[in-house]
Amino acid sequence: MSTSESAPPSAPGGIRGFADRRPFRHKLNVLVGVPLTVVAVLLAYLITDQAQQSSEAADAARLVRTSTEVATLVDRLEAEHQQAILLSVRHEATNDGGTPSQAPYRKAQVAVDHQVQEVREAFGDRLPADEARALREIEGLESLRNTIEQAYLPADNIDPAYASAAKGLIDGLGLDRNTALATTFTGNLLDSLLRADAAHSAFETGVFSATTGDSNALIEFIGAIGSYDEYTHQADRFARFATEEQTEQLAEIEHNSPQAAINRQFAELQIDPSSLQADSPVEIRRKFQTSLDSYPSYRKQAAIRLGITTSLIDQIADRADRASDEALRNAVLLLGLAVLGFVIWLAFSVVVRRSVVRPVQALTHAAQQVAEDAERELARVADDDAEDDRPARLRAMPATARDEIGDLAEAFNHVQTTAVALLERQVLSRRNVAEMFGNVGRRVSNLTTRQLALIDAVERGETDPELLERLYSIDHIAVRLRRNADSLMLLAGIRETVLDAGPIALTNVVRAALGQIEGFQRVQLLARTEVAVAPDIIGDLTLMVAELVENAVSFSPADSPVEVFVQNSAEGAAIVVADHGLGMDPERLDEENARIVRRERLDLVPSKVLGLFVVGSLARRWDIDVALSRTPGGGVTAEVTLPQSLLLTAAAVQPAAPTTPAAATDDTGPRPPVPAGEHDGPLPRRVRREEDPAATEDGLPFIPKARAEEPAPADDASGGARPLRRRVRGATLRTTADAAPASTRQAPRPADAEAVRSALEEFEAAVERAHRDSDTEPHQTPRKHDQNHLPEGAEQ
Repeated sequence: MSTSESAPPSAPGGIRGFADRRPFRHKLNVLVGVPLTVVAVLLAYLITDQAQQSSEAADAARLVRTSTEVATLVDRLEAEHQQAILLSVRHEATNDGGTPSQAPYRKAQVAVDHQVQEVREAFGDRLPADEARALREIEGLESLRNTIEQAYLPADNIDPAYASAAKGLIDGLGLDRNTALATTFTGNLLDSLLRADAAHSAFETGVFSATTGDSNALIEFIGAIGSYDEYTHQADRFARFATEEQTEQLAEIEHNSPQAAINRQFAELQIDPSSLQADSPVEIRRKFQTSLDSYPSYRKQAAIRLGITTSLIDQIADRADRASDEALRNAVLLLGLAVLGFVIWLAFSVVVRRSVVRPVQALTHAAQQVAEDAERELARVADDDAEDDRPARLRAMPATARDEIGDLAEAFNHVQTTAVALLERQVLSRRNVAEMFGNVGRRVSNLTTRQLALIDAVERGETDPELLERLYSIDHIAVRLRRNADSLMLLAGIRETVLDAGPIALTNVVRAALGQIEGFQRVQLLARTEVAVAPDIIGDLTLMVAELVENAVSFSPADSPVEVFVQNSAEGAAIVVADHGLGMDPERLDEENARIVRRERLDLVPSKVLGLFVVGSLARRWDIDVALSRTPGGGVTAEVTLPQSLLLTAAAVQPAAPTTPAAATDDTGPRPPVPAGEHDGPLPRRVRREEDPAATEDGLPFIPKARAEEPAPADDASGGARPLRRRVRGATLRTTADAAPASTRQAPRPADAEAVRSALEEFEAAVERAHRDSDTEPHQTPRKHDQNHLPEGAEQ
């Protein structure tokens, strides 16, 4: 059977195909998990950013507090700078070849060196590279210090070294380039404060140096003006980032008594800058003494300025600490809110997911149960050979929710109810069709039985050999017609068993099957076993073998033999039917083998596979294994394996007397003589119960030759005419001795598959045209030579 089965639609690829292959609960997990993951990533980024800000603010606070040591070092450095100028002016004021006191200058140097060590310890391993370079530059002032101690050195040679060292200390911190400090403006705030402090310190030193009357006094005055402008610029910059209170506190550097004294001196210097430089040693000593008397005011101003700067630095550090704590609190708060939100969201997602997944799972489980029940019911009412009139029973699907899923369950139940109604209608229709088949089969069987009885009655009174030959042909056709009727009754589920039959040999069952087919003359039988079969399977096994041999004869060339082997097997016994026709392609062969094994409804199977459908039904009924395979050289081989439970040993079958009904009668049709193997002999023939043919030497019934083959009758010894021999069924059939041995037959040549298929297609087309042309013509009985006519139900 070749049924066109629509291929399943190909699964879409890409994201859609991936989504279609995922379980429903996995899709819900993705639907909930993806947004949750995105939000988690965003929250993690925010929390990480807040934590990083907290860490950066903490680092900034440490840096700010450490910068106090740097501010102190800058102040110590300016104090040393002032002492260096005083020592240089002393050299110029005395000018007596003596060495002035160096104790204050060296004390200032010790303070600077000590503060350098403090800065190193305060930073530790966090000391920036530029700051370390600035500290080394301060340590490199040793040569300048020695020069200043030994002789006079102009102020314009002293100022650049100390100014560069102070500026390097502030630049080394990198406050204006630190990105970690840029978010809170801490870097700009601290940098402007330190530079304002250093600029005001340089301003104080410049004013002090200008008041000494040194030869470079004018240069120092101009430097003081530049330092004050730098201070003003940095103070304004500080005000942009600082609070109003901090701005006012920084302005206190300008509003104190020491600074007032310095401002008066600066104002006096501005009156006549050209008179700043002393013209004589006496004037130098006078101005030097005036500067020396005012020096305590400078030191007080330096202390006040350093105190204000240190206080502001502490405030900036506190601000950085607060920023760090705030960032940390924000991070902890975000983390807590995220965890709480995740817990709430997760709980809500679980509740929603369960509200969706559980009804779907329950619905799916119920649908699976319904599908299993429906499959069992369908198998029972649609595929089972047994007759069962019980209605289909399918459980209703529970509606577990009052939403779209519940609506789906109700719709499914409605569809199920409709399907059950349709199934019951199909069962009723199938039962009616089966009854129709059964009625037709019974009628045909009854008619053929009556026909055979009439043929027997005519044969008894007929002596004409030619007419008898025709009657035997009609008898054979009637037997085949009755086989078709038996197939119809089998399809209808009707099972009839001969109650008065006994066990017979398996070879005789095969011979009985050969008597029910057309073209039996081409069949070669090789018997290799003496087993017998149980009585209740004789009729079904005969029908099965007849269908297989009919297919082999019909679908093989007329000049090729069909071999039938009866032999033992590991399971019991086997009947092998091999032909040398076109055969089947592997796909078709697999399909037919599957059809023999599985149950199929006749209304789903094309009529041209009726023979194999009957074989499959009988094989499943008796648990007989039937397998189709390719014959070497072309053709199909069918192997029927009988289980041991259906077989009897040869000793269990008693030799039947010729007159007993079990041995002498077989109303299945004429038995064709077939060449046999080592266990073969003359085929049993259908004889009437009252006949008693003579036995042959080997004990088998004798099959007389047909009348047309006998010599003319001679007179007997009394001179009278010899009476006609009694008519015996099968007398016109060939005997075993007339058949040529299988070994002397010429092996069939392999046929061209394409040519044969083309010929078959042309033949089928011609037959179709003949059927159309002869629809109105009376039916003619086929001649006895039309051996390749395919009887109904004999196709594969």
